[in-house]
Amino acid sequence: MSSTITALFDNRADAEAAKARLKSARVDADHVHLHDKSSTGYKDSGYSTHQDRGFWDSIKNAFVPDEDRHTYEEGVRRGGVLLTADVDDDCVDEAVKVLEGANTVDIDDRSSQWKSSGWDYAGAGAGLSAMSGTDRTDRTDLGEREEVIPIVEEQLVVGKRDVNRGGVRVRSYVTEKPVHEQIRLRNEQINVERRTVDQPLSAADSDAFRERTIDMTATGEEAVVGKTARVVEEVVVSKTATENVEDVSDTVRRTDVEIDRDTDVETRTDGTFGTTGKKPL
Repeated sequence: MSSTITALFDNRADAEAAKARLKSARVDADHVHLHDKSSTGYKDSGYSTHQDRGFWDSIKNAFVPDEDRHTYEEGVRRGGVLLTADVDDDCVDEAVKVLEGANTVDIDDRSSQWKSSGWDYAGAGAGLSAMSGTDRTDRTDLGEREEVIPIVEEQLVVGKRDVNRGGVRVRSYVTEKPVHEQIRLRNEQINVERRTVDQPLSAADSDAFRERTIDMTATGEEAVVGKTARVVEEVVVSKTATENVEDVSDTVRRTDVEIDRDTDVETRTDGTFGTTGKKPL
């Protein structure tokens, strides 16, 4: 299945650039066309209706609400260029992103600007009022009455966030402890002793009466304390990361519609502008 996406540009150059960008983006898009005042079905005055679709008649799946349709037509009337493309449903989001980056006109903002300057959509709509949201509209020119029920569907969005799983703190500090070692020390001691001697003086002692002095020094050892530092152990703090797949289950809501048909009432399905086309802005 495919849908038609629409985008409005202020000038032809931007529209041509967007067309080229869309075709080169690997998006499954067909029938990419640009529409301006020279397009078949363009009107200088008035707006398209369900009977007279104007240049929308050449667009295959142009299911656009009346107000958006007439806003696009007003943009073309003011010199803008409308781009339409048939895009496979699986590629719609990607195509919209491509066009959003191509200098497109914010159609809602532009419509508000025109209305603030006097553009009256209700009067310009050729008897067709806007249909959006849950608004109830009387289309008196067609003798019809419509009530729109939006089909709302929730989507589950699963993300990630960081949480604290605990930690570790490693602190280093200095302590002192007494140690005891033994060392053997050597000490010298000088002893002076007088001994009694009774013997004759020998010839070798001929200089016995010479004065003399004897010097002797005693030495000893004492303990000397020094310290050296060595790395004897390491404490390494690190962390590792692992990944696991977690199943997340929840419920999402969706609006369903049940249709009970009264056999006495004739039901007609008009598919001309039955669903809302997707636009980038």
